[in-house]
Amino acid sequence: MAFTLATHITLVPLGVALPLITLIMHRRGLRHNDAVALLLARRWSAVMAVQFAVGVVTGTVLSFEFGLLWPGLMGKWGAVFGIGFGVEAWAFFLEAVLIAVYLYGWRRLKPRTHFLLGLPLPAAALLGAFGILAANAWMNTPGGFTLDAQGKPVDVDVREALFTPMLGPQYWHFVVAMLVTAGYVVAGVYAVGWLRGRRDRYHRLGFTVPFTLAAVFTPVQFLLGDSLARSVFREQPVKFAATEIVWRTDTHVPEYIFGRLHPDGHVSGGIRIPQLDSMLAGFRPGTKVTGLTSVPADARPTATQATLAHWAFDLMVGIGSLLVLLALWFAWSRLRHRRLPASPWFFRGAACAGAASVVAVECGWVTAEVGRQPWIVYGHMRIAEAVTPTRALTLWIMFGLVLLVYVFIFGSLLAVLLKMRTRWRVADERTGAARDEGPETDTPYGPRSRVPAGPDRDGGG
Repeated sequence: MAFTLATHITLVPLGVALPLITLIMHRRGLRHNDAVALLLARRWSAVMAVQFAVGVVTGTVLSFEFGLLWPGLMGKWGAVFGIGFGVEAWAFFLEAVLIAVYLYGWRRLKPRTHFLLGLPLPAAALLGAFGILAANAWMNTPGGFTLDAQGKPVDVDVREALFTPMLGPQYWHFVVAMLVTAGYVVAGVYAVGWLRGRRDRYHRLGFTVPFTLAAVFTPVQFLLGDSLARSVFREQPVKFAATEIVWRTDTHVPEYIFGRLHPDGHVSGGIRIPQLDSMLAGFRPGTKVTGLTSVPADARPTATQATLAHWAFDLMVGIGSLLVLLALWFAWSRLRHRRLPASPWFFRGAACAGAASVVAVECGWVTAEVGRQPWIVYGHMRIAEAVTPTRALTLWIMFGLVLLVYVFIFGSLLAVLLKMRTRWRVADERTGAARDEGPETDTPYGPRSRVPAGPDRDGGG
């Protein structure tokens, strides 16, 4: 399950945010009659469709795993937290239809009609994210039910089951993370082209629009992350203690940057900053921070799990801090000099920002899930009560099959994207895009112009 989620989540940023980025570029193309912007929007829509198709497969595997690997969870709690998955399923079908219509509309619909039909796409993507985050937030702060004499959930309140205390902080932190990550990933492709000497308007525009979106939301994401951490401090104090490797409840608690928690409670390594953890939690050194020893050992993460959650959290924050600096560099150059930064080091950083953002997303997931151990439904059901009793050999065989399927799926995704890139580059070279003369001689609407045959097609030079 961890492997499946960790790989599936790499596709989620583009699935959630690429429709919005594409429509922003599409709108720019229509407003300014910009053929380059329209070409970028059309190409990004093709990538969006391919990514969505792959996400369907990996997401379907996850749905099977819930039933096969977690019978205890689904049997007892499925009627409560499954409401969020129902919302996600409706959003998924809506998004599939909208993507199909949007792709079909190029060259077949009037420009304004085509654009308007694409506008619901970001909303559908956000609705799908809402469904998944509602389910996860419920697992962190379960509510919307009462327990009968046998301990089974009854009298489910749909509104309370969806809108739990952690939903708001988790949802907005997640959505903005997707916008930031997708923006840096898309911009990184054109940053690499820029470093390789492709300084035409196609690469400049392909870099500037998604990077600007990501740069605007990066400091916002930093503030939302801080707000989410305070929500965890209030709603899940033991999880907060694991994330910050706090052993005993106390005031004036120091902050450790990295460091390792040992089973006896002492911390080795890392950088110790006195009183900072209490300051971050409650804005004053006297803030009391709940420690791991406030609950029995079987109701809290182990020292190893706490260290893993802590390192993942620190790495996420470190990457976010570097991205804030990169965004400020970009903003300073745009506001002061009205141009992109001239330093190649900026574009090297921009090229790495996409991969770094994906790593930060993975770290956020590790922090959220490992920090909740040993609970799968916080305070109500432990992992051991929810997981399948299937023998280990059978699970290893299933895991091997999943690995083979995922290698094939992601290999196919990479092959398709590389093929699309090669085809687009050849088309640009034939129409003079490399000389900044415009990427196409025809428009994205109406019939295509004929592409002249190359020497290999007519048998001569």
